[in-house]
Amino acid sequence: MRLRRKGVVVIPKALREEVGVEEGDELIAEVVNGSIVLRPLRPRVVDVDAEAVHRIVREEKREWDERLDALTEEAGA
Repeated sequence: MRLRRKGVVVIPKALREEVGVEEGDELIAEVVNGSIVLRPLRPRVVDVDAEAVHRIVREEKREWDERLDALTEEAGA
């Protein structure tokens, strides 16, 4: 492989197929022991308690509403 203008590198088809990346996929680049390592960005799927998420969002909204009310009062004073 050769580093081209503006840092462009073409990854050979065999390597792309081996790791399962295609045009448009996102990659993570990092330096490991002085080498550049590319790896596919694979979103992690996590199991989330929907009720816990709703509770947290409600609490955040309440806090933001309280802050906004305080700022509104302060501005009006």
